[in-house]
Amino acid sequence: MGIIILIIVGGIIGWLASIVMRTDAQQGILLNVVVGIVGALLAGLVVGGNTIMNGFSLSALLFSFLGAVVLLAIVNLFRRGSVR
Repeated sequence: MGIIILIIVGGIIGWLASIVMRTDAQQGILLNVVVGIVGALLAGLVVGGNTIMNGFSLSALLFSFLGAVVLLAIVNLFRRGSVR
């Protein structure tokens, strides 16, 4: 059951991050889920484990969202040469 919640929450976080970074039109549902989950992993490495991977709380959602936004910023930097 935990993996299903992770995929659903990761998809929502990835979708919101893609809206903030204005890349929603370029991405599909699968890429939104991947961005949300990888963003949560990235935030877990930086913050120290307080992400949706380890538990469900407001701070975990916030750090996972910020990780997804940073991940999209890095991808945009390499793809376009600018963050946005």
